[in-house]
Amino acid sequence: MLVLSSPSGAGKTTISRALLKADTNLVLSVSATTRSPRPGESDGMDYYFVSVAQFQRMKSDGEFLENARVLDNFYGTPRVHVEKQLSAGHDVLFDIDWQGTQQLRENARDDLVSVFILPPSLAELEHRLRGRAQDTDSVVRKRMARASDEMSHWPEYDYVVVNTDIDNSISQVQTILVAERLKRARQIGLGEFVKGMRGA
Repeated sequence: MLVLSSPSGAGKTTISRALLKADTNLVLSVSATTRSPRPGESDGMDYYFVSVAQFQRMKSDGEFLENARVLDNFYGTPRVHVEKQLSAGHDVLFDIDWQGTQQLRENARDDLVSVFILPPSLAELEHRLRGRAQDTDSVVRKRMARASDEMSHWPEYDYVVVNTDIDNSISQVQTILVAERLKRARQIGLGEFVKGMRGA
């Protein structure tokens, strides 16, 4: 399980899309949310768009691996989809915040790799948020006010990438993914492979 977190506008969604496009063994964990779809987003691909009542029912039925309230909306990771992908041998990418990452770490332990994406500056973060032209001034102000608190959680992550250049940041996260896959504990069947070579 690979987690990418960042303040809104720091680049985690762009990095996530690039990783998914380049790596067929990586699949996206699709979150459920009570927020409205943004332009170009579709249900089941970007998010599962649900009502507050549906979300609360899913939460009380234990259907989420993690869930959190962000600004005025709820977000959660449906357990079934993630477990199905992991069982099929895929790595699962999570685009979630620090609250969700804390909950996932409790459930996943050693199977979780977390990366925090920082913007090069607060001024650049605000510039990117306004450049998206998806949010009102009021929402941009809320996101900026929240960014400082979000960034204070960077020490909880395994890796930190400062997104000064998007192509370089994508490359850095790809390198992290390759290195984590090569860890001895994650190479299933390696003992038998070596044993076979030695004729033992």
